[in-house]
Amino acid sequence: MFLHKALSVTSRTAIRSSQLRSFARLSSTMVPKLKDPSLFKQNVCYVNGEWIPASSGKTFEIHDPATSKLIGSAPEFSASDVSNTITHAATAFESFRHLTGRERSKLLRKWYDLVVANAEDLATLITWENGKPLADAKGEVTYAANFFEWFSEEAPRIYGDTIPSSVPGNRVFTIKEPVGVCGLITPWNFPAAMITRKIGPALAVGCSVVVKAPGETPFTPLALAELADRAGIPKGVVNVITANENTVEVGQELTTNPTIRKISFTGSTGVGKLLMKQCSSTLKKLSLELGGNAPFIVFDDADVDLAVAGAIASKFRSSGQTCVCANRIFVQRGIYDEFAAKFAEKVKAFKVGNGFEDGITHGPLIHHRAIDKVDQHVRDAESKGAKVVLGGHKLPDLGENFFQPTVLTGMTTEMAMAHEETFGPVAGLYPFDTEEEVVRIANESPVGLAGYFFSRDLERVHRVAEHLEVGMVGVNTGLISDPASPFGGVKESGFGREGSLYGIGEYQVTKMVTYGGMGKRLQN
Repeated sequence: MFLHKALSVTSRTAIRSSQLRSFARLSSTMVPKLKDPSLFKQNVCYVNGEWIPASSGKTFEIHDPATSKLIGSAPEFSASDVSNTITHAATAFESFRHLTGRERSKLLRKWYDLVVANAEDLATLITWENGKPLADAKGEVTYAANFFEWFSEEAPRIYGDTIPSSVPGNRVFTIKEPVGVCGLITPWNFPAAMITRKIGPALAVGCSVVVKAPGETPFTPLALAELADRAGIPKGVVNVITANENTVEVGQELTTNPTIRKISFTGSTGVGKLLMKQCSSTLKKLSLELGGNAPFIVFDDADVDLAVAGAIASKFRSSGQTCVCANRIFVQRGIYDEFAAKFAEKVKAFKVGNGFEDGITHGPLIHHRAIDKVDQHVRDAESKGAKVVLGGHKLPDLGENFFQPTVLTGMTTEMAMAHEETFGPVAGLYPFDTEEEVVRIANESPVGLAGYFFSRDLERVHRVAEHLEVGMVGVNTGLISDPASPFGGVKESGFGREGSLYGIGEYQVTKMVTYGGMGKRLQN
């Protein structure tokens, strides 16, 4: 079995000294500056085309996960604040829904152009409040903008159907209509892209929205709201609100207020179940993109180097803080040692530190609770026989939210990492023997968001892709997100799809119209 204890010790020392040098350099610099400071919105939310505080005047603080220093504060909206916001959105909906698809397309396109023009500032805000390296943040801004572009192109192409009737003389057709005012609840790990992926289709079909920004990362969504205002989005169509301590009551208002006709939520399975229960009182339309436990399978006929690159991209993107990260890496026994050695060598080259520092590949986790969970998973795996090949420890010298990129070998299904989403920079490698065995283990999870596998056997490719119980499959790739692709899961990973042709239907209802007496008029 691949151990390489010496690699673990030497790489740990190298990583630590590099991190200390980076931290010393960065600590002497000032806070990041924006080219356009007006994009940084403190203590106000965007409601009905105006920037307003919470009615109570209360705010909450947001801290830089890399330095723990205060960034700023945002309004603590209450349920009554949200209710007023929903009223404004409902008023706006009545006129916005009647714009033509081409008119809505132009608005989304202008918003897209403004996001692209302000990409550098948006990336700075993402790195500042989320912690991901600046290069990753810039990639997110591009990804986020592309949803506006994609759905701006879909807006003029919303079609109904004509249906042959079984009743002589009748004519049947359908109309696609906007569902109404939508409540959008988004997570902190992609503070720009998770919002645009929901707002894009909603506006394309004619809905108005109330967006609950994440308490950890509110400044990026508020900057997007400023750009929406500049793009000429009619007042009340896009509303962005914030809350931290009041998150539960805000969520309850969004899910129980009868004016809200659709809820779209990205987050944990537990919270998704709660929101679904709350929505049942008014039978809202729902889209839920919930937790994952993605299997990443490498068969012995795979291109090992390609599989290593795919695993690196999938597992360590945003320091493992994505819902589609490879959470269980299964490697067939015949290539296990080779894969583990090459994989660890790649991870050894990572540079951890503040995302604004040049050359940094991986930043901090979002908060100390995330660090504690990652550490618990590593310690649990160690206690049950796993070997820490690389990393495995917190990095308090950098800050309270840093953890070493970690590789574990000798993983088994008895360990917590096999059943819980780690959401951190820890890769556990599980050996397996047969295709039937690994597919069975992969499918034992109650969630099914994404899955990946690497193989050069064409028959196996089709067979395994069909048998994996997930909503999305990556074959010989570790990156599957694309505005053109339907994003979503099965089982307890939720339902509904975001992005793509299918994503626009999540914000529509189908109205059927039947004309009678057509045959009689023709006879006369």
